[in-house]
Amino acid sequence: MFIMKKFIVLLLLFISTESLYSQLMQDSKKVTLNGYVKYMNTIMDLPDYQSAYIGQPKGAWVNESMFHNRLNFRWHLSNSLTFAAEARNRLIYGDMVEGFQGYRDMINDDFGYLDGLTNNIIEKDAYLLNTSVDRLWVNYRKGKFEAKIGRQRINWGQAYVWNPNDIFNAYSFFDFDYEEKPGSDAIRLQYFPTFTSTAELAVKVDAKERITAAGYYRFTSWGYDFQFLGGILNDDEYVAGAGWSGNINDAGFNGEVTYIQPAESNQNNSGILLSSISVNYMFNNSLYFMAEGYYNGNFENMNVNRFSGFYFQDLSVKTLSFSEFSWFAQASYPIHPLLDGTFAFMYYPDINGYFINPSLKYSLTNNVQLSMHSQIFQGKFGGNEKEKINFLFFRFKWSF
Repeated sequence: MFIMKKFIVLLLLFISTESLYSQLMQDSKKVTLNGYVKYMNTIMDLPDYQSAYIGQPKGAWVNESMFHNRLNFRWHLSNSLTFAAEARNRLIYGDMVEGFQGYRDMINDDFGYLDGLTNNIIEKDAYLLNTSVDRLWVNYRKGKFEAKIGRQRINWGQAYVWNPNDIFNAYSFFDFDYEEKPGSDAIRLQYFPTFTSTAELAVKVDAKERITAAGYYRFTSWGYDFQFLGGILNDDEYVAGAGWSGNINDAGFNGEVTYIQPAESNQNNSGILLSSISVNYMFNNSLYFMAEGYYNGNFENMNVNRFSGFYFQDLSVKTLSFSEFSWFAQASYPIHPLLDGTFAFMYYPDINGYFINPSLKYSLTNNVQLSMHSQIFQGKFGGNEKEKINFLFFRFKWSF
């Protein structure tokens, strides 16, 4: 009961923040604040070896709950200068916190150069409270020039699921609850020659003090957006890529290709190719369909032998999938003006495996949403027995 009281007090503190700032915002149009509060319950059906690892009996369902608050702050100091700070606060409790020895460290990991922006500020046997500042930047814009320094998201991807052009901050499709996606500690310079073209230079430093730096150019021609990029990845690899987005008749057509070459290559360390192609189409009855294929030339170097090892790891552009070829299809349909249904499916030929992801989202009001998501993984890695993991998520979200 004492622990539950703490949960309620912390949740009220999260909610009251919005009321306090809404009064302050009325006095100044130069400052904005928005965000959300979410509660999500996760039920996991894990393999026996994982259940035993976190102290659960074989066949037991593992349970985890999370209160998640996000605050997005903007301060427009002038017409040219803007400061932003965005943070997420997560209160997590359940079987994973109590039984998984490395879980607290995993939640506390921060892969950026700026130290101290992610912290477990409360750690107890039954729960933990983590805060993470994933956006912290200053932006200057004058005419056609823009410069941004600090923790930010640099999104160069064109496809939906796998983005080999996203060399600065790769993300996992499975982490649906993190809509904002991770950021990078970087300097980004942009120049806009025309309304439909952009030239960029970005430099990122990670927690290991490795540098990723690249140039990027995007333009429109023949009804398509094209982009080209090139630079260095993590100090010791050269990278070059291209992407496009456009339409074939009424269907969307997107793709990306990236080639990575070690600076000091040899017979055991040659270049790799990564590529994705995506198509999408909206039918007259509002049914939306998407399909995507991905080639991972780095598959043989990954040595993935479990779904869990991939699911919880820090991703890079070279570890986006655990199969040399991966295939994806998704259909979404508005069942009711307030209810949307989505069904996604992935197939991994190299492990004779699949991923199934049905979900339902119901809008109670304009800013309150209930949703249910399921994730089912099955496949066989090497000589291991077939592995199957099931996740079931129930989420309540209030945006302000």
